[in-house]
Amino acid sequence: MKLKQVLWLGLLTVCFTPGELPVVARFLSLPALAQEQNPVSPEQEGTITPRDAIVQVDSKQAEADKLVQQGLSHVDRSEFPEALQSYQQALMIYKQIGYRLGEAKSLTNLGLAYDHLGDYKKAIDYYQKSLAIAREIGNRLGEAKSLGNLGNAYGHLGDYKKALDYHQNSLAIKREIGNPLGEANSLNNLGAIYQSLGDYKKAIDYYQKSLAIKREIGNRVGEANSLNSLGSAYGNLGDYKNAIDYHQNSLAIKREIGNPLGEANSLNNLGGAYQSLGDYKKAIDYYQKSLAIQREIGNPLGEANSLNNIGIAYGHLGDYKKAIDYYQKSLAIKREIGNRLGEANSLGNLGNAYYYMGDYFKAIDYHQQSIAIARVIGHLLVEAKSLNNLSAIFLENNQLEQAQSNLFYAIKVWEDIRKILSNKDDWKVSSFEQQARSYRLLQQVLIAQGQPIQALEISERGRNRALIDLLAAQLSEAPQKTKAPTIEDIQEIAQQQQATLVEYSIVDDQIYIWVIAPTGEITFRSHDLPQDTTLAKLVKFSREEIGVRGRSNHNPSSPQNTKDGNRLQQLYQLLITSIVNLLPHAPSPLNPNNSNRLQELYQLLITPIVDVLPINPSDRIIFIPHQELFLVPFAALQDDEGNYLIENHTILTAPSIQSLSFTRKHWHRVKDSNGTPLIVGNPTMPTIKIGQEQEPLKSLSGAEKEALTIAQLLKTIALIGAEATEPTIVEKMPNASVIHLATHGLVDGIYDRGAIALAPDEPDHDGFLTSREILIGYGLPEKSLLKAKLVVLSACDTGRGEIKGEGVVGLSRSLIAAGVPSLVVSLWQVPDHDTAELMKEFYTNIYTHKMDKAKAMREAMLSMLNDGDGNPDPKAWAAFTVIGEAR
Repeated sequence: MKLKQVLWLGLLTVCFTPGELPVVARFLSLPALAQEQNPVSPEQEGTITPRDAIVQVDSKQAEADKLVQQGLSHVDRSEFPEALQSYQQALMIYKQIGYRLGEAKSLTNLGLAYDHLGDYKKAIDYYQKSLAIAREIGNRLGEAKSLGNLGNAYGHLGDYKKALDYHQNSLAIKREIGNPLGEANSLNNLGAIYQSLGDYKKAIDYYQKSLAIKREIGNRVGEANSLNSLGSAYGNLGDYKNAIDYHQNSLAIKREIGNPLGEANSLNNLGGAYQSLGDYKKAIDYYQKSLAIQREIGNPLGEANSLNNIGIAYGHLGDYKKAIDYYQKSLAIKREIGNRLGEANSLGNLGNAYYYMGDYFKAIDYHQQSIAIARVIGHLLVEAKSLNNLSAIFLENNQLEQAQSNLFYAIKVWEDIRKILSNKDDWKVSSFEQQARSYRLLQQVLIAQGQPIQALEISERGRNRALIDLLAAQLSEAPQKTKAPTIEDIQEIAQQQQATLVEYSIVDDQIYIWVIAPTGEITFRSHDLPQDTTLAKLVKFSREEIGVRGRSNHNPSSPQNTKDGNRLQQLYQLLITSIVNLLPHAPSPLNPNNSNRLQELYQLLITPIVDVLPINPSDRIIFIPHQELFLVPFAALQDDEGNYLIENHTILTAPSIQSLSFTRKHWHRVKDSNGTPLIVGNPTMPTIKIGQEQEPLKSLSGAEKEALTIAQLLKTIALIGAEATEPTIVEKMPNASVIHLATHGLVDGIYDRGAIALAPDEPDHDGFLTSREILIGYGLPEKSLLKAKLVVLSACDTGRGEIKGEGVVGLSRSLIAAGVPSLVVSLWQVPDHDTAELMKEFYTNIYTHKMDKAKAMREAMLSMLNDGDGNPDPKAWAAFTVIGEAR
C-alpha cells in the first residue's frame, strides 16, 4: 500500500464510522477500504470535504438504488421500455459516483430487460460489460452470474457452443466459491441447452442433479422449477405420463408456497403436455387457468404467452378463426411491451393460421413481417423457420421462383448455424432435425420446375452433414473440398466406384428416386403417396410387432426359431401392406391380397427403375436409402417371377453419395494395413436389466463356432468367453486389420444408438461397447483413426440406430467416422446357426476365392439360397448388408 494511502487510512478510521469508510474510500480512491477501485478526476479533489462527499455520494446512490427498484417493478409488470429508462438513469448515477458494483448490476439489469424483449444481441453487449467490471473488481459471484446470463442469451440465439461454454465456466466458479444454489441453477441452465439441442437424456441428467441440490438446501421454488424442467424434457421424449407427473408435482409445490407466477407456468406446461397427447380441450382448460392467474397478478408477458398457446390449441382443433383471435391478442400485448422475439413468433403463428384458412396473401404478409424482425434481432432459428413456412406457401401457390430463392436463403441460414456449432457432432445431429424440412421443400420446388438433377444436389446437400464434417476434419480437408457435392462431383463418384448409384428421398407425399450410372447418366423417377401416414410409424409399429431383441441362439429347427421366422414375415406383411395401401398410382398395380410382400416392396422401389439398372449380375449397385428405407432388406426384394434382387445384382448401401468419396480415401489409407485380425466370438455375456432384475445375456454357441472358423481362415486366434473383455477389445481395435465381432447387439433403451456386447471388466467396464464410445474413442478429429479394412458386426440390429434427419445414427455411422472403409451390419435378429454359415462363406469368398466384399456377400447369400445345407428363408441371410467400399 502506498504511503499516501496508509496515512489516509489512519486518519479516516478516526474520523468516520465503519459504515462511512467505503464511501469515503471510493471518493478518495483508496481500494484498500473500498470494494472497488474508482478514482475521481483531479478537478474534484479538494473541492468538497470528505464528510460532504459522503452525504452527496450516499444521496446519489440512494437515488440510483430507487431507480433500480422502479426498474424491477416495471419488469414485474412487463413494462420493459420504462424499465430500460430507469436502469439507464441508475447506470449514469452509479458511473458518476464511481460505484462500480452498482454499475455492474445496472448493466446486468439492462441485459435482462433486453433479454425479455428478445433483443439478445443488446443483452449480450450489456452482459459483457457487466462481466468485465465483475472481473476487474474481483466479484466472483457477479462474474459467475454474468457468465450464466451470457449462456442463456447465446442459447436463445441458437449458438449452443458458446452457451455451453459460458454455463460451464459459470458452474465452475459457483462450485469454487461454494454457492450451491448458483450451482443448481447452472446445472439447470446446462440441461436447458441440451434440451434445445435435442439431447433430452443428458438434459434430464443435469435437471436431476439440479433438483438434488435444491432439495438438499431446502429451496422449494428451485425444486419446483427443476421438476418443471424435467417435465418438459420427458415431454420432448414422448413420455407424457412422466411429464404430467413432474408438472403436477411442480404445481403442488408452487401452490403450497404461494407462488402464483410459478403456478401459472406449471398450468401452462400441463396444457402443453396434454396438447402433445392430442387432448386439446384439456390443454385449453389448463391454458385458460394459467391465463387467469397471469391477468390477476398483472404479468402481461405471461398473459401473451398463454393467449398464444390457446391459439395454437384451437389451431390443432381446426378452429382457425378462434386461433387468429388469440394470436392477435397475444401480438398486441407483445408489441405494447416491446417483446420483439414474441412478436416475431406471434406473426409466424398468424401466418400459419391464415395459410390453413387459404388466405395466402395475409399468410405471406405475416411471415415476411416475422422474418424482418428475426433479422433485426439476429435470431437465426426463427428466421429459418419462417422462411420455410413462407416457402411452403409459395410452393402451394406455384410461385416457384419465390419459393426457391427463400429456401436457398433458409439453407444458408441453417448452414451458418451449423458453422456456429463448430465440431460438436451431437449438436449438429440434433439441430439438423429442424433443418431437414428446408432441403425437402427445395427438392419439391426444383422438381416442380422440371429440375430433378438440381434436386439431386439438394438431396445430397441435406444428408449426414455432421458425418461429412467429421470425415473431412479427420482427413484435414480444406473447406472448399468439403462443400456439398455438385452434379459433376456425384458423377465422378459413380465413375470412381464403377457402380450404379440409386438414391431415394422421401419428401412428404412422394418418393423420389435418382439412378446415376457409372457413365454419369442420371435418371429420375417418382411416386405419389397420400399423406395419411408415414413410413416411420409403419416401420416402428412393425418392429414392435416382431419384438426383436437380440441375436437368436436357438437351433433353426426349434419351435422358437420357427416362430421368430414368422415374425419376420409379419414385418413384411405389416410394412408392405401399409405401403401398398398408400400407393394408388404405382406404376404397376399392387395386389393388396398378395401374400408376397417382398414382391410388393420390389414394385415400389425397384420396378420404376428396373430398366436403368445394370444387366450383368456382377455389376454393383449402391443403394442410398432415406429415413425408414434404411431398414429395407434390398437383397430380399422379389420381382414378379419370385427372384430375389440379390440373384440379379451385387448390392451395397451407403448413407450418402458423398460419404463414398471418403470411404474410398480411407480404403487407400488402410489398404496395406497388416495388423493382426481381431476376431471375437461369444464373449462372457454382460448383464442387462430385464424388468426389475439384472440378467446376463444368453450365450451364443454358434457365434463361438463362427469366430473359431473365421480365425482359422485368417490364421489368427479368436478371443472367446472371458478373454473377450471390453478393455481388451478396445485396446486391440486401433491396430487390427480386420475386426469381426460375433455376439449380441442391442438397440433398445439406453442403447438406442447401438451397442455390442463384450465380456465385462468391473467396475469400470460394463461390457457394452456403444456407438458413442466408438465415436469418442476413434471418430473425432483429434483422435487416431482405426486401421481396419473391414469391420463385421455379426450381431442383430447393428445396422439400426436412431433414424434422424442426419440419417441412421448408430454403430455403422460411428465406425465410418472412425475411418473404416467397409462394414457389414445387420437389420434384424438372425438365427445363430444361419449367421455362422453365412459368415463362413463370406470370409471364404474373400480370402480363398479373392472376391471383393460386395461379391463375397452376394455369393454367400446365394449359397444360403441354393445349397442343400443352407437356408433359403430370407430371414436367415437378407438382414446383412455391406456398407461403403466394395474392394
